[in-house]
Amino acid sequence: MTVHINLLDWRRARREKRKQQYTAMLGLGVLIAGAIIGAGYLTMTGKVENQEARNTYLRQQIKEMDDKIKEIQELEKVRNNLLARMRVVEELQASRTATVHFFDELINTLPEGVNLTSIRQSGGNVTINGVAESNGRISTYMKNLDGSAWFAEPKLVVIKSNDKNRRRRSEFTLQVKNLTKPDAAAASTDEGTSE
Repeated sequence: MTVHINLLDWRRARREKRKQQYTAMLGLGVLIAGAIIGAGYLTMTGKVENQEARNTYLRQQIKEMDDKIKEIQELEKVRNNLLARMRVVEELQASRTATVHFFDELINTLPEGVNLTSIRQSGGNVTINGVAESNGRISTYMKNLDGSAWFAEPKLVVIKSNDKNRRRRSEFTLQVKNLTKPDAAAASTDEGTSE
């Protein structure tokens, strides 16, 4: 009698057990992978939402800053306009007495025997027309103008001599530069005379 041992059932059982273990490990691996992917997805979604919230906040801050910059630029324009007006007022205040000094200096430099017929001013240049008893008096007038703190560089443009009624007279045209602000020497002279 021979004993027959059937090994097929044991092998089949072992194969089934391994198959179940493999399926369980595969399922566990899929679950772990799904959990990792889900956790990664949630983490990345949270980071993206956080970054979008930060970007939105930064956009709002940038918009507020742009509004403030526009407001500052408008205020600077207003400030520059006010400063320009203040400069104009200061120049007007400073030049208020310049006209008086201009005519006063014209008279003070005028020698005897010279009469002025017209005065024209264009910017800083002044054209003076007049009549003198002699050419020497015109020369004296030019020296006086050159020595004045309010005038500079006198130039004789035209001189014409006439003999009317047996009197010799010279008509002349001078050009001179008007210095609206006299030099410091004239200012100190004015202070000395006011004391």
